[in-house]
Amino acid sequence: MITGACDLPNRWVIHCLGPVYGRDEPSDELLASCYREALALAEENSVASMAFPALSTGAFGFPAEPAARIALGTVLEALPKLSAVKHVRFVLFSDSDAALYEETLQSLQAD
Repeated sequence: MITGACDLPNRWVIHCLGPVYGRDEPSDELLASCYREALALAEENSVASMAFPALSTGAFGFPAEPAARIALGTVLEALPKLSAVKHVRFVLFSDSDAALYEETLQSLQAD
């Protein structure tokens, strides 16, 4: 779902409810779908720039490494098909999360 951002310093908020790891199955596909659907909503609404947290990795318990691979792989696969969305960033909780995403991105680009 996409809504206005109220008092936030951006125009939109795209809401995603990721899977609870170990309960919602198939968790990998459900997580990838969150990213795909958010990107589709952004495209439909001519959103040029967006940011993602590490969906489902907090209270929902999704392990960070596979979540990073799913997030980055899904976004990298979708971006060439999008015309409005030009910039996607990941806003992560810690320096170690950022390092994991950087390493995962390098690994995916090498594949």
